Amino acid sequence: MKPKDDDYWDAILQSIDMDYIPLEYMSSVVVTFRDGKEWEIEVKKPRDNNLDVETVLDDFFKEYEDSIDTVDFKLDLKSLQTDVAKRTHRFLKLNK
Repeated sequence: MKPKDDDYWDAILQSIDMDYIPLEYMSSVVVTFRDGKEWEIEVKKPRDNNLDVETVLDDFFKEYEDSIDTVDFKLDLKSLQTDVAKRTHRFLKLNK
């Protein structure tokens, strides 16, 4: 019996060390403040190439660090699935 696609990817994602998440795999950052407010910040490749998303997020977290309760990251699973499948295929093809 083939496992459901969601179960398969849940198992893979649970095995990944999430200390570092590349921005290209993030769709948004959800910030919950101590007063209960919640902001969802979409993470997109900026149109302005001079704008560094990492720097903007870092500045945001520094400015609001005393009032932030939690930070969650929403992943772009389609992009992640595509890249993992491509890299796995390439690895298996090159290492026969």
